[in-house]
Amino acid sequence: MKVKEFISQLDEARIVAAIGAAEQKTSGEIRVYISHRAHADALTYAQKRFHQLGMTQTRQRNAVLLYLAPRSRQFAIVGDSGVHEKCGDAFWQDVSAKLGAALKQGDYTAALIQTVQQIGDLLAAHFPHLDGDVNELPDAIIH
Repeated sequence: MKVKEFISQLDEARIVAAIGAAEQKTSGEIRVYISHRAHADALTYAQKRFHQLGMTQTRQRNAVLLYLAPRSRQFAIVGDSGVHEKCGDAFWQDVSAKLGAALKQGDYTAALIQTVQQIGDLLAAHFPHLDGDVNELPDAIIH
């Protein structure tokens, strides 16, 4: 799928609002990145982008990146070390399976919002919102 076509089908305001709402319950951070390139292995590029975006710099190492590569019809979800220690592989497999199925339905906004909410619930359970917590990373979708 062409990236511009994919982006045009997104309601970015609703997705950003979902990120903000999820982050109100947690000290964790969630970002969405849409790649303009086709990738044979989206996970490798997602991990690289995770580092380039400074997502390893959160105080509790509790950031999560949703990385979408529409041209190659792939996505990856990367969580920092603090998140991965708390949830393990089973959580990532569940989130990935649900996101993949939701994306196939074609309502990309709903798919991303559902995934953001699921990740937000996990982050809230393990990294509750703290007094004085600040938004360490922007909520805007990157593309």
